[in-house]
Amino acid sequence: MAARWWPAPAKLNLFLHITGRRADGYHALQTAFQFLDHADELRFLLRDDGRILRDNAIPGVDVEHDLNIRAARLLQAACPTTARGVSIAIRKRIPMGGGLGGGSSNAATTLLVLNRLWGCGLDAETLAGLGLRLGADVPVFVHGRAAWAEGVGERLQAIEPPEPWYLVVGPGCEVSTAEIFSAPDLTRDTSPTTISRFLAGGVIDNDCLSVVLKRYPEVRDAMDWLSGYADPRMTGTGASLFAEFADRGRAEQCLERLPDRFSGFVARGANTSLLHRQLSEAADG
Repeated sequence: MAARWWPAPAKLNLFLHITGRRADGYHALQTAFQFLDHADELRFLLRDDGRILRDNAIPGVDVEHDLNIRAARLLQAACPTTARGVSIAIRKRIPMGGGLGGGSSNAATTLLVLNRLWGCGLDAETLAGLGLRLGADVPVFVHGRAAWAEGVGERLQAIEPPEPWYLVVGPGCEVSTAEIFSAPDLTRDTSPTTISRFLAGGVIDNDCLSVVLKRYPEVRDAMDWLSGYADPRMTGTGASLFAEFADRGRAEQCLERLPDRFSGFVARGANTSLLHRQLSEAADG
């Protein structure tokens, strides 16, 4: 197991409502998470000296703020057995700062795979609790199922939305989540909706979108372009946009027309994460 590359899949927020603000200052959310078959990849080489290292640098991310390193340290401290060290390598494919969950997914892959490699034997709820200390999106990646989420995103209920093809477009900028959530013009009182209404196709809006469009002209430009081919949405607080297509061919035809100032990729929606599929295959094998 140690020498293989493990996926850390991207996610989409299929909608995002802000229903209030909690006493601790965090926002109360409703959202639906779905994974993509597009992923970063991580490799874990075990060490006997107890040290946790990374084999390659991530541009703009120092070691102390690297969620992979922090996740490994948390797990090492929580492991009921004597956890060994590890060297972690990563192949980045998910754009950073795009609302696609790359850092959170990386952290979840680190927790899940090292839990096996180190023989910690921690259950998913315990791992999700560790992940929540790293970020609100980490638990959904730990559980590995498309999910309806509430609270700060940590209260999860598995759902089965359709699994269409998506074109995901990067506008060429990074959006600050902190900036958007602190914006005075952000809607914070959207009435709660229901899972049944969402699954019936009645909920696709994102309360952060209008704020992002005002502050980031690159996102507005990308949305205007994508609107010519489909109904675009924004994932999380951005910057990435996405649109559904009935089949892969149509999504790729749209991708071929993508202006050079944008980046993009085509991926299939997945209600079970690529990582969990591979973990199951490894266990069965």
